[in-house]
Order: sequence, then C-alpha cells, then structure tokens
Amino acid sequence: MESTRALLVEALAPYKIDMGAVRPDGSWLLRLQNGVGEILIERLLRPAQLTDKWLLIDVVDGIHRDLRILEGRLSPKVIAALERGQCARQSATF
Repeated sequence: MESTRALLVEALAPYKIDMGAVRPDGSWLLRLQNGVGEILIERLLRPAQLTDKWLLIDVVDGIHRDLRILEGRLSPKVIAALERGQCARQSATF
C-alpha cells in the first residue's frame, strides 16, 4: 500500500493527498487538497483500484480531468465531448 500511496503522491503533485484509514469494506477515502488545505476532490477507492495498475491509472486520469474542470482549464466543448464519449462507451457495454 505504501508504494501505491507514493505513486499517487507523485502522480498528483503539487496537490496534497490524504488517504485516511482503511474502511471496513477495504476501501479508502482519498482527499486531494490544494496548497491552502482546501479539499478539492474526494474519491472512494476500492481495493481493486489500488492493486490493479490499469485501474489505478484510470483513477489518476479521472482525478486529473476533474481538476482541470474545477480549475476552468477544460472548455465546455471538451467536457461535452467527454460526456458523449462516456455515454457511448456505457451503451456499448450493455
């Protein structure tokens, strides 16, 4: 778990991460804070997301996307395209 935490710290720099204690179901609550301590993002991470390399990459990519949205660095057109792509992927799996 410490190596996963170190990877998250590196991947999400310069933001501070706090993972608290493990929950009874094995999940962790990840909190991402800015330099003044404001919580920007909270994510509940399942054990599989912390042990599977590809799922962990998806978590980090999603957090980076959400940060860009929060900070206004992603245009509304790009957000809409991402949402359309997500809907298309979901409907393709059913």
